[in-house]
Amino acid sequence: MSEKLKFAVIGGGSWATAIAKMLCVNLSEIAWYMRNDSAIEHIQKYKHNPNYLSSVEFDTNKLKLTNNINEAIEYADYIIFAIPSAFLDAELKNMTVSLADKIIFSAIKGIVPETSLIVGEHFHIQYDIPYYNIGVITGPCHAEEVALERLSYLTIACGDPDKAKMVAKTLSGNYIKAKISDDIIGTEYAAMLKNIYSIAAGIAHGLGYGDNFQSVLMSNAIREMKKFIRKVHKMKRNINDSAYLGDLLVTGYSVFSRNRMFGNMIGKGYTVKSAMMEMSMVAEGYYATKSAYKLNQGYGAKTPIIDAVYAVLYEGKDAKAVFRKLTESLD
Repeated sequence: MSEKLKFAVIGGGSWATAIAKMLCVNLSEIAWYMRNDSAIEHIQKYKHNPNYLSSVEFDTNKLKLTNNINEAIEYADYIIFAIPSAFLDAELKNMTVSLADKIIFSAIKGIVPETSLIVGEHFHIQYDIPYYNIGVITGPCHAEEVALERLSYLTIACGDPDKAKMVAKTLSGNYIKAKISDDIIGTEYAAMLKNIYSIAAGIAHGLGYGDNFQSVLMSNAIREMKKFIRKVHKMKRNINDSAYLGDLLVTGYSVFSRNRMFGNMIGKGYTVKSAMMEMSMVAEGYYATKSAYKLNQGYGAKTPIIDAVYAVLYEGKDAKAVFRKLTESLD
């Protein structure tokens, strides 16, 4: 059934590359939009993305590469967005075709800065896409381990279980296991929040805190996440499921985590600007921190970790002093 449906990937980064790799296992052709013309030419000639996950080799006969987002959208029934949330609004403004009859899945871990909405809400409110045509692809899963073909797990959330099953089946393979969920809002907020907690873990590491503190930080982080998500979208969910706790742990501890790397640099004394300049990838948690902090002004959840990261990143407060104070509020 999935072979008859057409899929498009929007984005040229590591997560987009990983998703394209997964789709190509089960489909004979996919459309893949990226802005970088030289990257498209490189993939067509050498079968590798020169900038991200360069070890992944593609069968270019399966790729319909384009630098025109409208071509990719027109081609597909299912469209998977995998670009940094900070750039989503600008990319969507390049569209001249309609999304009305499309099924949208987001693999984006963040909030759209222009609207302060998670991606699913952004598509629903700004483009009038019904929630049963919107889904979320989340972890725990690092693109780098997909490239290495290490066993990885995905959670596919959608209001329509048949669509969730379709995407789960299409992405599954020998080293990819996918399960479905009906918690579209909660899983997407969890994917956004875990990046903030990963920055906190990185800052703590950069400041010299050890594994003992990290375990307490992550234990408090999952409880803080539960409180935040409950305020945003109250429903029955098990916060210890892989989509929540598992994704938090892999992002907080993994050497592949760009958010942890960013936080580590901040903890070591880098300014936000210098840390961003040195990193070749976007740390989604930087933008998510501001959005989550501002949103919580209305929700009123107790979020000492988010507050601490916000104080360091946006108020310019000394990381050592902020985290010393944070240690007194954790248990």
